[in-house]
Amino acid sequence: MQRWKRSLALPVTMVAIALGFLISLQAQTQKNVSAAEQISADRLSQMKSVLSNSQAQNAKLQEEHRVLLENLDAARKKMGTDPQLLAQLKQLQMLEGTQAVEGPGIQISIDDRNKKVIFPLSTDDIARMINTLKFADAEAISLNGQRIVGSTAIVLSGSSTILVNQVPVNRAEGIPYELNAIGDQDTLLDYFSKLEAPGLKQNGLTVSITRKTLNIPSYKGAYAFKFAKPENP
Repeated sequence: MQRWKRSLALPVTMVAIALGFLISLQAQTQKNVSAAEQISADRLSQMKSVLSNSQAQNAKLQEEHRVLLENLDAARKKMGTDPQLLAQLKQLQMLEGTQAVEGPGIQISIDDRNKKVIFPLSTDDIARMINTLKFADAEAISLNGQRIVGSTAIVLSGSSTILVNQVPVNRAEGIPYELNAIGDQDTLLDYFSKLEAPGLKQNGLTVSITRKTLNIPSYKGAYAFKFAKPENP
């Protein structure tokens, strides 16, 4: 009888140890799953907050833009239909970006969803590309439908959402970027293909440049000056 008990002692002990290990592993796994679910919930909440704030800001800017257009129409009626004044007004609107424009230029498509991409496109990359196009005398630039003007801010919201003019231009899972620039096509193509494209491709991004006649939308935001005012002559 004693021998039988001794022969069972080791297997029973091994089973008890294995059972304890499985229970411990299950508890740790459940803990990790709970932590992952909490992180996902926090990120979702953060993205919803960013989207809500961006939508509210966009609605406010659109309303300000509508009011400015009404004021502009009123000003046109006051000054009449003097062709010279209207032409100057159009030039000023094109300069500040509140006038949609069309003309020859280049369209740059950039895709950072390739598995070979080392780092996705960043706000610094976008700012550098825009500066290169400006240096190449681009007369109008847009990124994913957002007109680039003097007050344009390009910032990162959260971990992956890029805002241009306070409007999201990408999603967390990534979408292709379309950068349009109106100007001398040869100059724009030469500058971008030599100064920007090689580095982007080396990082694994897919880049294509096409000569096109482009339509670039107007800036939908509003200019507001709190401190600056016209200098007295």
